[in-house]
Amino acid sequence: MSSPLSDLRVIDCATLFAGPFAATMLGDFGADVIKIEHPTRPDASRSHGASKNGHGLWWKSLGRNKRTISADLKSPSGRDLLLRLVADADVLIENFRPGTMERWGLGYKELAAANPKLIMVRVTGFGQVGPKRADPGFGTLAEAMSGFAAMTGEPAGPPTLPPLALADGVAGITAAYAVMVAVHGRQLTGKGQVVDLALIEPLFGILGPQVTAYDQLGIIPPRTGNRTMNNAPRNTYKTKDGKWIAISTSSQSIAERVVVLVGHPEFLNEPWFATGQQRAQHADVLDSAVSSWVSLRTAEEALDGFSKADTAACLIYDVSDIIEDEQYAALGTIQTVEDPDLGPIKMNNVLFRLSDTPGAIRFSGRSQGANTTEILRQAGYSEPEIEELLANGDVK
Repeated sequence: MSSPLSDLRVIDCATLFAGPFAATMLGDFGADVIKIEHPTRPDASRSHGASKNGHGLWWKSLGRNKRTISADLKSPSGRDLLLRLVADADVLIENFRPGTMERWGLGYKELAAANPKLIMVRVTGFGQVGPKRADPGFGTLAEAMSGFAAMTGEPAGPPTLPPLALADGVAGITAAYAVMVAVHGRQLTGKGQVVDLALIEPLFGILGPQVTAYDQLGIIPPRTGNRTMNNAPRNTYKTKDGKWIAISTSSQSIAERVVVLVGHPEFLNEPWFATGQQRAQHADVLDSAVSSWVSLRTAEEALDGFSKADTAACLIYDVSDIIEDEQYAALGTIQTVEDPDLGPIKMNNVLFRLSDTPGAIRFSGRSQGANTTEILRQAGYSEPEIEELLANGDVK
């Protein structure tokens, strides 16, 4: 069965999460991804988070479906290598500070001279222009500047940052989408182009119509904890056996069934119950009713009641619950991959399913420079040239 992106070659020069995650998603659907790392300063994701027997577990997933080579791009031999690889590539993804690639003689002008059809994806904290363009940019700063932290947390508490690389993940998905748009555009124009993606923008973009609401009504979203200003009841509720349940009442009909289930059909006659925003203004009353009902029941009993009432509720999972869940199993969300260093390991599968040309995890993240010789040969280097490159240390 063919892979839909098997005709794409992607050079991943980025580090940590957003750019590499975009490359991972492209590799999941068949793109030939070549991961280039500095010989002595490899991608920090290799040592980020938990590890086993000296092998970073995040890298095993983030580095999957990527062939690896090490090269110092600022050295003459590293520059020559990248230009040779670019000549036969479709996409290059990088996340150096603006101006860095240009200082190395590897800006888009030079890359496009080697391959006019190249799509260069530049993922930075703040983009290629503006007063902050040269500032160090990380997901935490994007989460702070996007408005996400300001609206996250309890009403009386501080702004809250997410416990995960949220901005990087959203930017990575956006970058992969940008590649697909640019590839389609190339089919129309015959030329490549530069994608300028700032971490601060994609996360800001998914937070809803904040700008429009502020522009028209002066509204600044407050922190509401697990509640929302758009509907109620919407919260987390503790069960008799110490577990937690989340419910959603975005639909008016579900909200009606919830209050009947928890023993308060009289709320249906209240004028404020007619819309989600009005219900949100009475969240204390609604949360009290739901919480009281849930607290008298085990999680199994409460979920059974919500299910029979045809409402939207679920147990709050941690990763151990996800691994055991029948729905995730039916979707194939978790896959077991044979890793040369650790044996069988589980990881997240590709993000979506295609009926005719599905993606796949072909192999887990490889060791640094695992494919160097193979890639050099593919780039046209002779055996004596390969020996010389490996001897000088700029490529390994």
